[in-house]
Amino acid sequence: MGLKEKKITKAFQDEKFPALKDQIVAAAGFDVPLEIEWETLFEDRFTHLYMDTYSQIYFEPLVQAFTAITTDDMGKEALQEGLKKVVIVNRDNHHNPERAYTFTDGTLEVNHCPVSNAPDVNSRVKVLTDLLENNL
Repeated sequence: MGLKEKKITKAFQDEKFPALKDQIVAAAGFDVPLEIEWETLFEDRFTHLYMDTYSQIYFEPLVQAFTAITTDDMGKEALQEGLKKVVIVNRDNHHNPERAYTFTDGTLEVNHCPVSNAPDVNSRVKVLTDLLENNL
C-alpha cells in the first residue's frame, strides 16, 4: 500500500468508520469484533471511489443484515452467541456476494472486491442475512 492508499484509508477511518462501527454495534446489540485487512482493499484505478464504496460494500450490508436478524430476542441471542468476529478482506476479488461471504466457526468473512457493484447493497444484504440465518 502506497502513500496515496494510506491517505485514503486514514481519511475513511477518521471520517466515516467510527459512525459505521457504531451502527454495526447498535444493529448487532453487542460490540462485534472487526478485523479489517485495509491493505487488501484497493484497486489502484478506483481510489477516488473508496470513500463511498467501502461503506456500500463492507459496512452497510452488515448493519442492515444485523438489523434484520435482531428484530426479536431469539435473533439477538443467536447473533450474540454465534458471531465471534467479522473479517473484512479482499483476497479473491469476488464481485458476487454469493461467493464473497462465508461463516465458519463463528467468523463471518467478507471477501469482496472494494468497488464492483457498490450501489447494489440490497443483494449483499439478502445474501448475508440468509447466510447468517441459516448458520446461527
